[in-house]
Amino acid sequence: MTIPNPSSHTLDPYDAFREELRQFAESECPPALKEVVRTNQKVTRNEYRIWQEKLFARGWGAPNWPVEYGGTGWDLQQRYLFEEVTAQADCPPQYHHGLGHIGPVIMHFGTPEQKARFLPRILDGSEWWCQGYSEPGAGSDLASLKTAAVRDGDHYVINGQKIWTSHAQEADMMYTLVRTSNEGRKQAGISLLLVPMDTPGIEVRPIPTIDHWHHVNEVFLNDVRVPCANLLGVEGEGWKCAKFLLDRERLSPATVPRLARLAEQVGELLRARGAGGSAPSASQHVLLERLYLAQAGVAGAREMLLSAIQEEIQGTLAASKSSALKLYCSDLSQQLIGIALDIAGPEYAARLVDTVAATGQEVASDADDPLRQLIHTYLFYRSRTIAGGTSEVQKNVIARDLFGA
Repeated sequence: MTIPNPSSHTLDPYDAFREELRQFAESECPPALKEVVRTNQKVTRNEYRIWQEKLFARGWGAPNWPVEYGGTGWDLQQRYLFEEVTAQADCPPQYHHGLGHIGPVIMHFGTPEQKARFLPRILDGSEWWCQGYSEPGAGSDLASLKTAAVRDGDHYVINGQKIWTSHAQEADMMYTLVRTSNEGRKQAGISLLLVPMDTPGIEVRPIPTIDHWHHVNEVFLNDVRVPCANLLGVEGEGWKCAKFLLDRERLSPATVPRLARLAEQVGELLRARGAGGSAPSASQHVLLERLYLAQAGVAGAREMLLSAIQEEIQGTLAASKSSALKLYCSDLSQQLIGIALDIAGPEYAARLVDTVAATGQEVASDADDPLRQLIHTYLFYRSRTIAGGTSEVQKNVIARDLFGA
């Protein structure tokens, strides 16, 4: 049974640049780091940091940033090739909350002092960010948030709760939406504050998830005092910052190359299952058809992404296009990992677990088995249609743009 390798059909006029990227990824990304990525283990702050330091030293710390802030000055094709080559080499992705999310917002809305304080630390990987947006009762309807910030001299005093806060347990800073006024529309009166996570009054509690990895948290803020100098943009106009960020959160150049790499892994798994030389079974033919369709989907997502990045550069990117890409890639990732689960078979559906007596939590006992790690990813990918804006929210954005609904 022959499984196609999509990367072998890539036509690329930037051969010299691709080769430079390939050599760098081969020589500079440590084998142990690649093994973490290749076997679908959880990438932690330590792995992100190691890779970011390597990229920063080469001058490649922020492919998506302007040169004036330490960016590369790469064109559209180079930016995509960077993501494609590093994904194929099993290098970690770059940490998105700093480089992809709050960094561009600080560039657009921040004061010179804020840019000088925060951007260099994002660039060199020494400062780690998390996002304080969602709250109990204010997830998809984010404008209903209730966490309040009251001005007290040259500080804001914050009280409230955030939820589903990814990486809060590892973060140095949190960019968080707070309500500074209850007057007018609910989108009005919201402000964006940059909050040091070691500020007194902040408590982080982990939220257990089905995949047994520590991703998300509850964050409680009790009389947390933050300098007014950490207000980003204008008080009461934080919704502008939030929308600016969310549009870019849904447009991640790394998403499609990572999906392409996953498709390669699923193809390798299917080839290994059919390596006995016998004629493919009916079930293998069905899996092969599903894989072909998913690989075609990856190719289509690539074209959509390249088009969206070009429109972002030109300032013409519509929110509906970002939402359509996010919606499509979320579904495609679940399709691919679902194929992997069906290839592996039912014996891999139930994971072996041990109970940690000290915490009562279950953890995977077979973490060294790459196949089980791939299936482990199936559980994590259930969140892809929720995190970063649910699929229902994306459909609403698309409908409003296309139909004025």
